Amino acid sequence: MSTLYLCYFGLREPLVQTQVLPYLRQLAAHGIAVRLLTFEPNRRRAWSAADEKQWRQRLAADGIHWHALAYHKRPSLPATLFDILAGAWFAVRLARRERIAVFHGRGHVATTMGAIAKKLCGGRLLFDIRGFNPEEYVDAGLWTTRSLKYRLMKRTERWLLNFADGFVVLTEKAREILFPGCTATDSRGRPIAVIPCCVDFERFQATEGMTRDEARAALGLAGRRVLVYVGNIGGFYLTQEMVEFLALAHRRDPSTFSLLLTQGSAEELTRLLRTAGVPDGAFRVKRVPADQIPRYLAAADFGLSFIKPSYSKQAASPTKIAEYLASGLPVLTNAGVGDLDALIAEDRVGVLLHDLSAEGYRRALDEMEALLAEPDLADRCRESARRRFDLVGVGGARYLSLYERLLADPAQEVLAPPKGGSTPAAVEGSGRRSHPSP
Repeated sequence: MSTLYLCYFGLREPLVQTQVLPYLRQLAAHGIAVRLLTFEPNRRRAWSAADEKQWRQRLAADGIHWHALAYHKRPSLPATLFDILAGAWFAVRLARRERIAVFHGRGHVATTMGAIAKKLCGGRLLFDIRGFNPEEYVDAGLWTTRSLKYRLMKRTERWLLNFADGFVVLTEKAREILFPGCTATDSRGRPIAVIPCCVDFERFQATEGMTRDEARAALGLAGRRVLVYVGNIGGFYLTQEMVEFLALAHRRDPSTFSLLLTQGSAEELTRLLRTAGVPDGAFRVKRVPADQIPRYLAAADFGLSFIKPSYSKQAASPTKIAEYLASGLPVLTNAGVGDLDALIAEDRVGVLLHDLSAEGYRRALDEMEALLAEPDLADRCRESARRRFDLVGVGGARYLSLYERLLADPAQEVLAPPKGGSTPAAVEGSGRRSHPSP
């Protein structure tokens, strides 16, 4: 059985390296022929022929056959529409040549490509809903609910919810919003899986035998209390609030060291920290490859996550949470994001910030200090990560189960016929700030 995974990101982006390729390796390891299509920014300049050949060979050894198209950025709407048509046409040609059984789209744009291919070639469509994409743009202040882009994406989303044959969501909250009252299938019997952003525990094996003191010494942080943050800044991230929290933590305990691993602007974050009064020698801002993150986490006392709570973030599963817990670190995060409130309350692996103020930060630090005194905390964090976020036991297993259910009807196993296929009519309406049942 063959699947074409459509991804509207570049292959070398950290998100693809940690949240796409590991899952595809799991599918390939269980006998599914995996084709991957990515969209590469500045493809001609960023990729040499030797680089492309090396990556194709590396992925082919894992059972993944990689294809790439150029990503177009401007003008925004025409460029995206062009990429959708280019991706759909590529998928159609590949399906007719290689009898693709499943078009697996990551997010709205990529799934639209798969939907067009399904309409023209048959096969099955898996809508991997990585978030409430239209609402994310609104919550970020980039669109309004009256803007053309929002209305187009909402109409496309409603069509995809109607036309797809199966679904992945990141959180239980997202499933309840999109498919109220449903669990394993929706009201039409189509399979649903809740698959949060998982973590590959093999990445953390090298640091398992390392003590925190050893990890700190290796980074030149001996004798410090280390707070770590992994992720981007700006946009949905409450960067200013996180900086204010860190400044308070530094004033409260001068031995504190802030370790900030970000793909965002190091200059901007450094400026904010200095403005807040954090001494230059008490923080480090740097970009770290994904495979190096575990050695930095091993040096920390706890991990931070500050994300704007909003309607769209009910569907969010921050990768950093799984990485912190897999490293044995408790989490300090604000409330109202995905399933994190329930996770922290049920597993006792962190502290929830309900009040983004100086007083709220003081209470959270008090709670964290009490939590850190519990002798079994690190083991509890790792056990929580394995039970909820293990790449193999959770992510890979649920994807495999979903694929089996997706193709369980023998009548649906006719793979990508040369012509034909039909689609139900798109569901009408703009669906502002809501997700009616498909």
